[in-house]
Amino acid sequence: MTDQQHSPYKSTGGLQRVFRAWRYSLQGLGAALKYEAAFRQEVALVVILVPAAVWLGRDTTEVLLLLFSMLLVLVVELLNSAVEALADALSVETHPLLGRAKDLGSAAVMLSLLFSAGLWIHVLAGRLLG
Repeated sequence: MTDQQHSPYKSTGGLQRVFRAWRYSLQGLGAALKYEAAFRQEVALVVILVPAAVWLGRDTTEVLLLLFSMLLVLVVELLNSAVEALADALSVETHPLLGRAKDLGSAAVMLSLLFSAGLWIHVLAGRLLG
């Protein structure tokens, strides 16, 4: 990459970059909690379901699968929120491609929720029927 292609906004590395990345990540989580109702709802659900996962899982693997499935939902929700924020920054007027981008993000959240719910149902059925 030549100097002409180098972005002045990209860091060069080192320990300072790690601290900045950590700070930006915390700012992102703060923004999601402040501005994204769906993220707040999913975090509330996670708070309730973490103890349930520990109780429900029959071994460490099942507990971790349940916990990671909830983490997956939060990650996908953050990515969806990022797409929506970027789309809104480009234009708040109706545009078919921006609408499609938002719909695709929403579909990703739905699929992650279905995956997580299916996993929870499978583990719950194994606990109750096994």
